[in-house]
Amino acid sequence: MKMMLKLTKRNKKKTMMTMMMTTATMMMIKTTTTTMTIMMIMMMMIMMMMMMLLLLLLMMMHMMHMMNMMVMIMMMMMVMMMMMMMMMMMMMMMMMMMIMMMMMMMMMMMMMMMMMMMMAMMMIVMMMMMMMMMMMMMMMMMMMMMMMMMMMMMMIQ
Repeated sequence: MKMMLKLTKRNKKKTMMTMMMTTATMMMIKTTTTTMTIMMIMMMMIMMMMMMLLLLLLMMMHMMHMMNMMVMIMMMMMVMMMMMMMMMMMMMMMMMMMIMMMMMMMMMMMMMMMMMMMMAMMMIVMMMMMMMMMMMMMMMMMMMMMMMMMMMMMMIQ
């Protein structure tokens, strides 16, 4: 720092710029590493949960192979819901990471063109999110329909 300050006024602007760039890069690296670690932890948790669910399902199958279909369907529904939740969490994490990256980029390059680019990217991301949500909703609806059909079958029997 002292060395930088000792420089002449002629180079002051340039030095300031370099300093800003270095700080920005450092921040970016820090944030990316933290996000990565968080994502890794989340992945681990999700994997564990999935394993648990599978085990539970297997236990259920083993115990109630003479049980009615309803319980089985319920179990399946639960599993599906869990899967949905996992998906949502993953997506949220991804979004957070993307946004962080974008913020860092904005900090680094404060030009109008870059801003415009960022805006476009954000819009695209939002669109993707919306699409995913729609997909989830559709899945839910399908599941409900299946449930109804099963119920009907039970009634008929």
